[in-house]
Amino acid sequence: MKIYTKQGDAGETSLFGGSRTKKSNVRINAYGTVDELNSTIGMVLSYSLSDQGAKILSQVQNDLFVVGATLATPDPEKSRIDQVGDTEIKGLETWIDMLEEDLPPLKSFILPGGGGAGSTLHFARTVCRRAERETVQLSEAEEIPADAIIYLNRLSDLLFVLARYENRLHGEKETPWIPER
Repeated sequence: MKIYTKQGDAGETSLFGGSRTKKSNVRINAYGTVDELNSTIGMVLSYSLSDQGAKILSQVQNDLFVVGATLATPDPEKSRIDQVGDTEIKGLETWIDMLEEDLPPLKSFILPGGGGAGSTLHFARTVCRRAERETVQLSEAEEIPADAIIYLNRLSDLLFVLARYENRLHGEKETPWIPER
């Protein structure tokens, strides 16, 4: 089987279920950004991470495939695809709470950065926020499962906490944001 089909040469693509839409459609932007986020997390996994961080991110990558499939399906509630839900969202919250136990409380905003893994996790967080915004925009045009938005919202929080955790574990200092006056 060839990787190229030439089916998208005119600027359209197929959705799950077989319907076609323009590649500029808000739905394509939303699940395309989820795919970009998944690839960014793959970049994070190329760094030295704690066993816990690697385990978390491996599960997140699998969940993001589910979110992407949900967003690529015009009527996911009627289809037989898996969807993220309470279990996955509570899992993110559990990881956030667990990681925060090992972190000093924030006393100010911090600048994104640190070591390779930490700074790439901060970047992944910003991609996640964009995916969330684009998914909200899609939800304004078409009905989608609310849990997809909730999952992305909680995931951005997890990525922030995990960036702090990995930076601390690897001896990278946080830089507080000090506004100039």
